[in-house]
Amino acid sequence: MGFLRPDLPKEDPREFAAKPFLERVRILSQHWVEHGFGSPWGVHCVYILKLVLFYALGGLLVVSATSDVGSLGEFGQWWDEPVVYQKLVLWTVLLEVVGLAGSWGPLAGHFRPMTGGALYWLRPGTFRLPPWPGKVPGTAGDTRTVLDVLLYLALIGTLVASLVLPGEPADSLSQALPDAAGGLVRADVLLAIAALLVLCGLRDRLIFLGARSEQYLPAILFCAVFGFTDMVIALKLLIVVVWVGAGVSKFGKHFAMVVPPMVSNMPVPFSKALRRAHYAKGTEDLRPSGLAWFMAHITGTLVELAIPLILLFSTNSTVTLLAAGSMVIFHLFIVTTFPLAVPLEWNVLFAYTAVFLFTGFPAQDGYGVLDFSQGWMLPVLVAALCFFPVLGNFRPDLVSFLPSLRQYAGNWASATWAFAPGCEERLNALHTPAKNHTEQLRRMGFGLMGYAPDDAEMLLQKTIAWRGMHSQGRGLYSLLQRHLPDLDTRTVREAEFICNALTGWNFGDGHLHDERLIAAVQKRLDFAPGELVVVYCESQPVHKDVQEYRVIDAALGVVERGTWKVADAVAEQPWLPNGPIPLTVTWTHPDHPVPAPRSAPAAPANQEA
Repeated sequence: MGFLRPDLPKEDPREFAAKPFLERVRILSQHWVEHGFGSPWGVHCVYILKLVLFYALGGLLVVSATSDVGSLGEFGQWWDEPVVYQKLVLWTVLLEVVGLAGSWGPLAGHFRPMTGGALYWLRPGTFRLPPWPGKVPGTAGDTRTVLDVLLYLALIGTLVASLVLPGEPADSLSQALPDAAGGLVRADVLLAIAALLVLCGLRDRLIFLGARSEQYLPAILFCAVFGFTDMVIALKLLIVVVWVGAGVSKFGKHFAMVVPPMVSNMPVPFSKALRRAHYAKGTEDLRPSGLAWFMAHITGTLVELAIPLILLFSTNSTVTLLAAGSMVIFHLFIVTTFPLAVPLEWNVLFAYTAVFLFTGFPAQDGYGVLDFSQGWMLPVLVAALCFFPVLGNFRPDLVSFLPSLRQYAGNWASATWAFAPGCEERLNALHTPAKNHTEQLRRMGFGLMGYAPDDAEMLLQKTIAWRGMHSQGRGLYSLLQRHLPDLDTRTVREAEFICNALTGWNFGDGHLHDERLIAAVQKRLDFAPGELVVVYCESQPVHKDVQEYRVIDAALGVVERGTWKVADAVAEQPWLPNGPIPLTVTWTHPDHPVPAPRSAPAAPANQEA
């Protein structure tokens, strides 16, 4: 890849656009094996500069300037001050909630502007997605109001206040750490942040999830209501539940399929042969290889299950240090892969937290899980922290994949939007700060990194190939074949990118672009039947071997429900050379007959699954 130019297949763009849909998926998924998304090096440099200078250095400067712990040059003397940890968490939450951390920039579908978040959420009239509009009074509607903007501004202002105000003394801190210099962040400010996160979230789950409240809200509450020792132990439980929950979510058939395309996307100059080695047969068979399985379940699942438990229970300082170092390496490795939701700041914070909590306050010094001041704390906190992960894995339709702790699991609710020719352009009429992605790409980087229209289209279709390289893509594209005889002429888009352009944030949560967002779009644009068809699947419940799907016509609503077996999906190739995977239809709209099935395109001789 070049510094300013993308790395795309050597195909004539017009000839490529005329190829059948699944042939395009084949070309682009095979190209992904060796080249990943193909983003210019300049894009990754922007992310690195943002992470190092803005997030890390900027956060430390804020902490140093407001916490009476010492100058930046004395960092080695105050890195383990409790107020430093608290303010780094709050700094991260602030950047997340304004859209400058996760789900930022080109790798998340924000090409121009590169920021979503505040550009949308400070603007009355943009989309709002309440979680329970029919159940919580005062939350109905899908349009952002002045009240929503004021609540959001109050949240931002309170977060800024928590950073600017100096820490205050606390008796529990003085008893545990008599030499602590910075105090603790004021509990009343922390409680105000927690309350505003909940209020904003009841009006709009975009803001609640965008702040990564499923992880930071418990941390804020623990810092606000517990004495110092109880706070540290509770924070240890929180991060261990996040790690172990993520590890448990990787059981099954999905996660091994995540690793190969993630490794292929690393902007690290290692050989193409090593990238190909993560696939069963290079570019010919894109199912995961034994190496990919090892990377997924030994260096991934096993690490997230075993090492956090070692950290939680270890009373040996050497073992604790080695385990904390292992988690630092684990998170820094994820940073180097530049995953498409780009949660770089989150990974850096977790790497720091592993060292701060477990080496700074080891179990043998009175910070073990049995050292809570009251006996009820351990079982109640464990139950509370595990409630949403357990519920979300048994009933994924009820809980976002973020509180369910399935961030990297590959077992995601997903969707694909298919527009009739010319219909995608109508999205530009919506009240959003960003235009369609093809227009964003043309103007990216003030034109310095801009894409020609044909190159922009090819890059956007690489996201379709990326989805096809994961298990749910094979089911979604089977549904497109079943329902759209004109599939080859349609504009097909990855719903995660569409959602980012429409709402300002996504992070891979399929619940944010389900029937509710589609209905909100339809209310504004009034598509005719067939002009916008969305195929959607829910995450696989932990106790079932199928994923449920829905086919949604924007004008008609849900027109079909059914399931597919995950085993059938993972056995196929992204381009479905053997035709659609088997689908079990459980309900069809009586007024929406399914078109005659399309004949599967003949696969190239060397592309058999």
